[in-house]
Amino acid sequence: MKAVVYEKPFSVTVRDVEDPQIQHPNDVLVRVTSSAICGSDLHMYEGRTAAEPGIVFGHENLGVVEEVGGGVASLSVGDRVVMPFNVACGFCKNCLAGETGFCLTVNPGFAGGAYGYVAMGPYKGGQAERLRVPFADFNCLKLPPGEEFETDFVLLADIFPTGYHGCELAQVSPGETVAVYGAGPVGLMAAYSALLRGAAKVFSVDRVPERLAKAEEIGAIPVDFTQGNPAEQIKAQMNGEGTDKGVDAVGYQAQAHDASHEEPAIVLNELVETVRATGRLGVPGLYVPSDPGGPDEHAKHGQLLVSIGRMFEKGQKVGTGQCNVKRYNRQLRDLIIAGRAKPSFVVSHELPLEQAPQAYEKFDKRIEGYTKVVLHPGHALAA
Repeated sequence: MKAVVYEKPFSVTVRDVEDPQIQHPNDVLVRVTSSAICGSDLHMYEGRTAAEPGIVFGHENLGVVEEVGGGVASLSVGDRVVMPFNVACGFCKNCLAGETGFCLTVNPGFAGGAYGYVAMGPYKGGQAERLRVPFADFNCLKLPPGEEFETDFVLLADIFPTGYHGCELAQVSPGETVAVYGAGPVGLMAAYSALLRGAAKVFSVDRVPERLAKAEEIGAIPVDFTQGNPAEQIKAQMNGEGTDKGVDAVGYQAQAHDASHEEPAIVLNELVETVRATGRLGVPGLYVPSDPGGPDEHAKHGQLLVSIGRMFEKGQKVGTGQCNVKRYNRQLRDLIIAGRAKPSFVVSHELPLEQAPQAYEKFDKRIEGYTKVVLHPGHALAA
């Protein structure tokens, strides 16, 4: 089959790889119809992880079941399904508690597994024509048949639940004010989710004009951090007060105010200043224990200079960690079906699999309006 394969920093290729096979009775094989490129894929693409050449990328996957293992009870050939980026067993201590992003079974020695991602287990990614799904009864979410809502549903694999998770970590409630740092796909989903949860006012902080325009389209208030300290800009619109809640949808590759260099802890520290005393921070933005491209020796080992004293002084609470997609994906699916949510507003490009190398390059450079790319293997639905 054809698949997107990592070659070296800033280089992926589409080439033939071995077809997936049923390896366990609880597996299914899925013919992939949509697979999105994620901002976290760019960390590997840029050489900012320990990813080795040969990894098949892709953890945001949707398709149709083609083959079913003998132990699978709830799925049939022809079912349309979307898979959380988390590979999870469904029966370990963490899965039973709903913490499926930290499954203790699927990646021995590590809490959590994922498709097509470094250190997250032996699971090939779905930027490919076909995908093996383990523990399929647990990991597949059934969708209505056909092609309706294709680009909405594929976002249930990661960014829509992850944006919502950021709001859950921050415990965003109706009537509150929220600052979301980052207006990339996850940041836009976090701002959108805050509005869905009834926030009275949502600020969206970024520097890319297309992203800030998208944020304004959904009802958020854009804040360009190159035009001045974002915390002060927000407080100026809040009569000097901080917001009730804040979400970090940027992570460890955060940019300085002048966008000239990286400052890995800048978003965390600005959120501490942006959010009022006793407010809460949600941090779904990715932080890693090892970053070969970190700007200093501490950053290379995941050690950042965070203003913990100021956070303590303000009595703030913080929630962190990757999203437990299964906690949210069923309800978010039903919001889409009911017409209450349309997350595909973030999708800027739908392309055939063969154009993945160009898409990675342009998405990485944030050019030509590339905000979110969905690949369609087999050219299904490609625009």
